Amino acid sequence: MLEVSALISVGLWGWRYNNEWHHYVLVLLLPLLLAIVWGVFNVPDDPSRGGNAPVEVSGITRLGIEFAIFGIAALALYSLADIRLTLIFFAALVIHYIFSYQRIIWLLQG
Repeated sequence: MLEVSALISVGLWGWRYNNEWHHYVLVLLLPLLLAIVWGVFNVPDDPSRGGNAPVEVSGITRLGIEFAIFGIAALALYSLADIRLTLIFFAALVIHYIFSYQRIIWLLQG
C-alpha cells in the first residue's frame, strides 16, 4: 500500500512541477517508471512479492530500491512544502518496516 502512496506522491509532484504541458507527461511517466522498477527488480522466491522475479537482484539491492523509491516520494512531498504529509508518510514507512522486520532480516541474509 505504501508503494501506491509513493507513486501518487511522485505523480502529484509531477503535476504541480509547473503549469505547462510538462506536467501531463510527468504525472504519467514518473509514477509509471517507479512502478516498473518496483515490479521488475525482485529477489527470487520473495514470499511478499509472490516469488516472481523478472530481474533477479540480491536482497540488499532490493532493499536499496525500496528505500530509493520511498525516498523519492518523501522528497516529492517535501518539495511540495507539505511537511505534515511528509512526516505522516515517513511515520507510515517506519511502522511498515518495523512490522515487516522478518522480511528485512531475510533480505539482508540473502
